[in-house]
Amino acid sequence: MHRWSAILALLAPAVLTWPAAAQDYPTRPIRAIASQGPGGLSDLFMRALGDKMGPALGTSIVVEDRVGAEGTVGAKACADAAPDGYTICILPGETIVINPIIQPSDFDPAKSLVPIARPYYLTQVFAVNTSLGIKSFAELAALVKSKPKTFNYMAPSLSKVAFMEEFNKKNGTDIVRVPFKGGGDAVNSMLNGTAQIAIFGIGNLVSFIRDGKIMGLAIDGDTRSPLASDIPTFKGAGYNEHISATFFGIFAPAGTPQPIVDKLNAAIVKVESNPEFQQKFLINRGLSPVLISAEQFAKELPADRAEGLAVVKASGLYPDVK
Repeated sequence: MHRWSAILALLAPAVLTWPAAAQDYPTRPIRAIASQGPGGLSDLFMRALGDKMGPALGTSIVVEDRVGAEGTVGAKACADAAPDGYTICILPGETIVINPIIQPSDFDPAKSLVPIARPYYLTQVFAVNTSLGIKSFAELAALVKSKPKTFNYMAPSLSKVAFMEEFNKKNGTDIVRVPFKGGGDAVNSMLNGTAQIAIFGIGNLVSFIRDGKIMGLAIDGDTRSPLASDIPTFKGAGYNEHISATFFGIFAPAGTPQPIVDKLNAAIVKVESNPEFQQKFLINRGLSPVLISAEQFAKELPADRAEGLAVVKASGLYPDVK
């Protein structure tokens, strides 16, 4: 009995400092790691969010790009930081729910990171360079078959890679996936013809679609995008298979005190709730805002991981995954 009393006496001061730490927090700048590269949607969003969120918290938020390994480089850098609320990161759902399945390692985001917010879902568009002169999937298939080993594509998520694998099988085509460093790099590759095809965030490509440099054939989601209402959904274009929605999450190192996590979430939700911010930095970029608590985000992640496992199995690219 005395031993437990002694342990509780040792723990009590630490527990009692958590609310106080959250009340005083932050007292210095916060580092925000973006894992998708300069010019990408998550990088641009995090900078816009930081510009509003920092002053509201009484500090500044400094965005640092850490790119590589489908977001895992940034995720590890975030997880390795001190769990004190002064390092956060914005990561694609792929990093959280897919990478641990197809690239199992000692690094497990579910154990190494704590969820703060799911700031948005991302509408993605299947796009081609207009120089191809095609306006439908059927025309694309015919063109690719007439010029084998000529065309390649970029896709940031396994669900879209799985779609392309199915497209190749269905049409007898050989469109090959090529790597890219981030949203800005993907756009440049599309414009200079290095990659002729991309399934990517519509916000990255919409201005070029409007200018006629890029053609959008379909978008994911259940409804057309207000940014390009003439582009049909995949279902509208004749593809009825389920295509997983793409989300991004904001995380902190595991062990970050919950009162600090909740304070960060409240600041994010407050900024995103502003109609002007929503329109300019989310809707106009093809992002659908999500205004939920850190607790709700944490509750939803297991379902995201289960869907990720289903996508991996359905892709047929990883036969060893059970």
